[in-house]
Amino acid sequence: MPGPALFSMLVAVFAGSAVPFQAASNAVLGKVLGHPLWATLVSLCISAALVLPTIWLMRAPAPLTAQLAHAPWWVWTGGVGGVIYISAALILTPRMGAASFIVCVVAGQMLSSMLIDHYGLMGLTPRPVHMGRILGVLLILAGMGLVQWFTPSVAAAAESKSATADHSGAQENNPSLTQRAGADNSTRSS
Repeated sequence: MPGPALFSMLVAVFAGSAVPFQAASNAVLGKVLGHPLWATLVSLCISAALVLPTIWLMRAPAPLTAQLAHAPWWVWTGGVGGVIYISAALILTPRMGAASFIVCVVAGQMLSSMLIDHYGLMGLTPRPVHMGRILGVLLILAGMGLVQWFTPSVAAAAESKSATADHSGAQENNPSLTQRAGADNSTRSS
């Protein structure tokens, strides 16, 4: 594998590793602000506040706004996709957990990426789908299923957390654990 390709892959992995932190921090921000959509707006404003000085530091030329009139309609969908993703992350990450949410996001990205590549959508050069690529996506979908299957529900995770938080008397203070322990004892005695 050539050096530039490996470097690009490492940068992509690094960028991807930031996404779960974004989802988790935005989820908390949504709770703090009282609604996930406020957190979406704040997140996008922070992005704009960071990109503006970066444009200046990189001495990017002024945008070619005259060409916007001739651009395809779908050039605006990137912003729509950003709002959909950020809002979904804000709402679903607390419910699903970061790993479960992100593995579903990756599966969705792979499925839509395969369609974009195969048909050369959105101005990209077509890259036909073949068995190796299909197998790779099937493995990602299988991984998504495994992560979902082996991820405890929110209630089970909260129950486990409360049981391990207080080792002394936790069962006495947690009615669901006490009931379960009683059910276990009655099952053993029969």
